[in-house]
Amino acid sequence: MSGEVTLTGTLTCTCEEEAVQVRASLPEHIALTRAEAGCISFDVLSTDDPMVWSVSERFVDAAAFEEHQARTAGSDWAARTKGIARAYKIEGM
Repeated sequence: MSGEVTLTGTLTCTCEEEAVQVRASLPEHIALTRAEAGCISFDVLSTDDPMVWSVSERFVDAAAFEEHQARTAGSDWAARTKGIARAYKIEGM
């Protein structure tokens, strides 16, 4: 039996066009992720820098986290934010 998996870090845009893509697709991405059975919490919050978002995710276990990753891989969010820098730390895997 595996324990909780957490992901923390940042999503950093390099230009306003990338930031527009994040802002446009983020509400649906958050809603779909929070609706996943294994999601404990999921927050992507703007920071003082309009090009940087703080990311914090918690899933009940590795299987739930992996299901989330698989779902998002083919999502509108993934397509619209492809190439945007992510610096994440994953614990519990």
